Amino acid sequence: MRNGSTTKTKVAIAGLGAIGCEVAKALDAGIDGLELAAVSAANIDKHRAWLGKLGRTPATLPISELADAADIVIECAPSRLVRDIVAPVVSRGKTAVVLSVGALLQNEDLVELARKHGGQIVVPTGALIGLDAMTAAAVGTIHSVQMITRKPVKGLAGAPYLVENNIDIEDIKEPLKIFDGTAREAAKGFPANLNVAVALSLAGIGADRTKVQIWADPTVTRNTHRIEVDSDSARFSMGIENIPSENPKTGKITALSVIACLRKLRAPLRIGT
Repeated sequence: MRNGSTTKTKVAIAGLGAIGCEVAKALDAGIDGLELAAVSAANIDKHRAWLGKLGRTPATLPISELADAADIVIECAPSRLVRDIVAPVVSRGKTAVVLSVGALLQNEDLVELARKHGGQIVVPTGALIGLDAMTAAAVGTIHSVQMITRKPVKGLAGAPYLVENNIDIEDIKEPLKIFDGTAREAAKGFPANLNVAVALSLAGIGADRTKVQIWADPTVTRNTHRIEVDSDSARFSMGIENIPSENPKTGKITALSVIACLRKLRAPLRIGT
């Protein structure tokens, strides 16, 4: 990123779903020191109308060109595209903000690529709570971490784990535990749902030691996460109930978390680790 109060850092967004659109509008409305330079989407034509109404229309580019157009690239795309988006960014010594965190477990070499070229991968807090406490506890020794997730049925429909194991949740009338395993396994089986579990594991004791339960719950309307942590510095519990966005797999707070992350970049007062 460039220094100097009069120089704006260029930002690009890969993916214009519920999150990408909100972040684009926030950047256009004004985030100190940043400007929206470019966007990319699978079907850019359906977005041209509202993009044209922005104060400054960003360039529309294929994801392969975003790294050259911006200093920061925000990944808001399907997890299968994470490598194509992030690798060019960090190999140029730039910053990639990653929301499909689960994909990092299948592309762990991206971290080494960033280290080698002076780039950075940033994972926003997203739909979770307490990552500051987790990263602080991880400086010491964390003994155990467990997360219990409850989601409305429509927020879990079509997950690969359900399909592969022939688990039908469409007509359930009461809460059903559909998964009990590690964060790594959860990320593979529920790639659109459990990025929070991977973020939690990366902040703490890793994807193979972080335990996860997933419940399909027809009695809830919010995506709910409950986390229990035991460490040598503190024992703490965290809970959050996220209102789903227009995409039922994603909470509204996720987009707000990205916006808050961007605001921190140039903020004269920065709160939190």
